[in-house]
Amino acid sequence: MAATNVRLPAADANAAWLKTYYSLRFAVAAAWVAAAFTLAAHMPTLAAVMLIAYPAWDAAANYIDARHSGGLGRNPTQLLNVVVSTLTAVAVAVTLRQSMNSVLVVFGVWAGFAGVLQLATAARRWRSYGAQWAMILSGAQSALAGVFFVKMAAGTMPIGITTVAPYAAFGAFYFLVSAVWLTVTGARASAPHQVPSRCSGSGGAPRLAP
Repeated sequence: MAATNVRLPAADANAAWLKTYYSLRFAVAAAWVAAAFTLAAHMPTLAAVMLIAYPAWDAAANYIDARHSGGLGRNPTQLLNVVVSTLTAVAVAVTLRQSMNSVLVVFGVWAGFAGVLQLATAARRWRSYGAQWAMILSGAQSALAGVFFVKMAAGTMPIGITTVAPYAAFGAFYFLVSAVWLTVTGARASAPHQVPSRCSGSGGAPRLAP
C-alpha cells in the first residue's frame, strides 16, 4: 500500500509566497549592496537616495508580505515593522542634512527594532512553515548590528553608505538561505513515499508466479 503526505492547499500557497518573498528580498538587497559599493560610493546624491530607500523598501516589503499572510491585523509584528521602517526613512532624510554619524545612529536604532520584530515574526511562523531559523538568526544579528552602529557613530572613523552595506549583505544572504531552504523542504514534503506491498504465501514467504 502507498503512503502519501497530505498538505493543505492554503499551506502550500503560503509557503510558495514565502519562497517568492524571500527571493525578492534577496534580489533587491543584493542589488542595493552592489550599487552601494560601486556607483553610490562615488555619488553622494545617489547614496543619499539609497539610504532613504533602504528602510522605505523594508516598510513596503513587510506591508506586502503581511497582506499576503492574512492581513496586518493578523501580523502585528509586521505592522509595527511597517511603522518603524517608514519613520526611519523619514528620519534618515532629515539627518542626512546633519551628518552621516547621525544617519548611522538612525540606522542603528532601526536595525535594533527591526531585528527584534523580524525575529518575532519568524518565531511565530516556525510552526506553520518551518525553515525560519535563518530569519531568526538574521533578526538577532540585526539587533546586534544596531548596537554596533550606534557605537561606531560615536567614534571618529569615516562613515558612508559602505558602512551600512555589509549589514544589508548579511540580510541578503539570510533571505537567500531561507528561500533555498523552503524550496528544498517543500520538495521533500511533496515527494511521494512508497511503501512496497507484500504478497505472502505459506510461511510468510513471498509467493512467486510460476
